Amino acid sequence: MPIPVIAIFDVGKTNKKLLLFDLHYRVCWEESVQLRETVDEDGFPCEDVAVLTAWVKEQAAHVLTDPRWEVRAINFAAYGASFVHLDREGRVIAPLYNYLKPYPKRLLEHFYNSYGGAGALSRQTASSLNDSLSSGLQLYRLKYEQPALFADIAWSLHLPQYLSFVLGGPPAADITSTGCHTGLWDFEAMAYHRWVREEGIDKKIPPILPSDTCQTVGTVRLGIGLHDSSSALIPYLRTVSEPFLQLSTGTWCVSLNPFNATPLTSGQLQQDCLCYISYKGNPVKASRLFAGHAHEQQARRLALHFHKPANHFETVRCDTALLERLEQAGPPSGFLEREPGEFPDYETAYHRLMLDLVYRQADSTRLVLEGSGVSQVLVDGGFSKNPIFMHLLARAFPGQQVRAASVAQATAVGAALCLHEHWNGGPVPSHLMAGKG
Repeated sequence: MPIPVIAIFDVGKTNKKLLLFDLHYRVCWEESVQLRETVDEDGFPCEDVAVLTAWVKEQAAHVLTDPRWEVRAINFAAYGASFVHLDREGRVIAPLYNYLKPYPKRLLEHFYNSYGGAGALSRQTASSLNDSLSSGLQLYRLKYEQPALFADIAWSLHLPQYLSFVLGGPPAADITSTGCHTGLWDFEAMAYHRWVREEGIDKKIPPILPSDTCQTVGTVRLGIGLHDSSSALIPYLRTVSEPFLQLSTGTWCVSLNPFNATPLTSGQLQQDCLCYISYKGNPVKASRLFAGHAHEQQARRLALHFHKPANHFETVRCDTALLERLEQAGPPSGFLEREPGEFPDYETAYHRLMLDLVYRQADSTRLVLEGSGVSQVLVDGGFSKNPIFMHLLARAFPGQQVRAASVAQATAVGAALCLHEHWNGGPVPSHLMAGKG
């Protein structure tokens, strides 16, 4: 008997994955690849949309004809800030521009001068509008730099919705993609910003459909896709009953608070705060800190100085007495301002590094935590396994329960859970989240 499954395409900037989940959201099968890039008309590296399209079609055909699986539904999660532009026949007519591509200063100034200035626009759209990371500005650039191409665009689809379109879904927009630092969405009005309408950008974007929209294509239910960060939050929203903040730790440490509806202030925007939108259409206030990157660089520096392996920090136990002595010796600062030679050994230096780092992390998290009634902070990713980080974070937030909590393949599981009622007749399993207090 074939196993009933949902197929999820989880498309990251580097890794592209297809996962099959059974009715209990256990991974039955996984394929992961890294696809070659191409360049745009300026020679800047970008996703090769033709190669990506061919891979999605090939993998879908493979699992749909594999006798081991009864594929009941397919959904998608992909990185944001990426439009695929189609003509009236549904053909791709432009590169999938890289969100790291530098943005022309003169055009950005023209945009600001036309619509009230950088501060007001950033506050209203809950994102920093200064580069191609805002997909709305990518369309604005096309209009003014390539007007003939812009005129030929029938639909501009964010990448998750394009992947659905490839397999027969309708041209659609989704609120999680529309609201992810695009500059398109006015979080004060909860509608497209007026610049989007005045520039005719809204006419290039299909109607926004509910995130759990799906239609029958052949024998399967096909979803319209989600922005990956919003998708990764869904398992927590569906299984955690009390208000929470999720601290996702990696190269970037991102504090996501789905229970803070207050508008972002100018000060918060200047400290790298932004808003996402949940799959239910609610604002998710977020703050970012480059803490994982800083930890990696400084741990390597300590390892070189003390002649230890690069991952020696994994063996360091939390010494609370040592932390107290270090705190009494001096206030937190940037660890770069300290010399490894100040410390007698690796363990002492590493405890000082974590004191400095968690001090900054707590400040970043407070930006979106305070005043929201959140009772717990759920930490996932690399720092959730670091005893010193977890001890210091718990001490920084005595009013909340701080605990390690993770969902394996959270982005893909979220995209599957979004369509739960369309393909799975059972309850959402309680085992999805692993963690400890």
